[in-house]
Amino acid sequence: MLCYQVHACIFLSLFLGFPSTNATLQHIMFPTIYVSPSGEGNFTTIQAAIDFVPAYNQRWTCIHIKRGLYREQVRIPYDKPFIYLKGEGQRKTYVVWDAHDSTATSATFTSQADNTIAKYISFINSYNSPHKSNNPMRPAVAAMIQGDKSAFHKCGFFGLQDTLWDEQGRHYFSRCSIQGAVDFIFGAGQSIYEKCTISVVARALNGVPGYITAQGRSHAQDTNGFVFKNCNIVGNGKTFLGRPWREYARVVFYNTSMSSIVVPQGWDAWFSAGREDWLTFAEHNCRGVGSNTSRRVKWEKKLSQRYLKQLTSISFIDNEGWMNRLAFGL
Repeated sequence: MLCYQVHACIFLSLFLGFPSTNATLQHIMFPTIYVSPSGEGNFTTIQAAIDFVPAYNQRWTCIHIKRGLYREQVRIPYDKPFIYLKGEGQRKTYVVWDAHDSTATSATFTSQADNTIAKYISFINSYNSPHKSNNPMRPAVAAMIQGDKSAFHKCGFFGLQDTLWDEQGRHYFSRCSIQGAVDFIFGAGQSIYEKCTISVVARALNGVPGYITAQGRSHAQDTNGFVFKNCNIVGNGKTFLGRPWREYARVVFYNTSMSSIVVPQGWDAWFSAGREDWLTFAEHNCRGVGSNTSRRVKWEKKLSQRYLKQLTSISFIDNEGWMNRLAFGL
């Protein structure tokens, strides 16, 4: 019978780079399952390790994924919270699949459970990678995040169209790399992206500008939105900062470096033309050639300091302390 390997591990409340004013050192014993493509671990696939975790698990379980290439679709189901996926480096541990057409089923990685952590892993949808120019453009999701209270640190998300489906729930992305060309960060998540690299590969669109975000806030009372804080926008071709997927889309770029790939108008109203006042698209204290707002669309929002602080503070996604408790399973 396969048994967990149990290790004494040290976690910091800054484990994922979490902003905190009361960081404390804590010790916790938790089971660790090892995955290795060479057969040196408990399992050779990530999904097999996830399947081994008991349903309705209430104890943090680490799945240590050794460096290598894993060609599989991976899903953490709703009934398996408290899973921590730990790779060995964004450029050393790769999960790759090439499903396409359906956003609902094409994701290389799907996280449905609450209280999920992933660190040092890259999730890739290889179908319409820019290097496969013969493939027609199709939605091809690298990751779909549906669970609440989920955090990702130094992870990579790579695709072309619809790369990262930040579908719902409160999420924190720290020092991640996200690559794509069209609507490649989309959904109705309530998320902060901090110190992330947003890599645009719009050259694959043959001169047509791409779109970084397509946010899906449906009602004025909805709390969700995307906040990009201290990020870096790089890449090739030209791109809009975003367009609305739903009528009350909300996206803020704060203290972010923008290269010349950002088009002067910045934003596209798309199907919300005539209802631009419903949108909350804003920039504040950004820098770089692409951050020049003199030719931005006239309906870009100018946010009050109070509203800006509300959106850029960690309390936007965490007003109850879940991020400090996340790594400890308390």
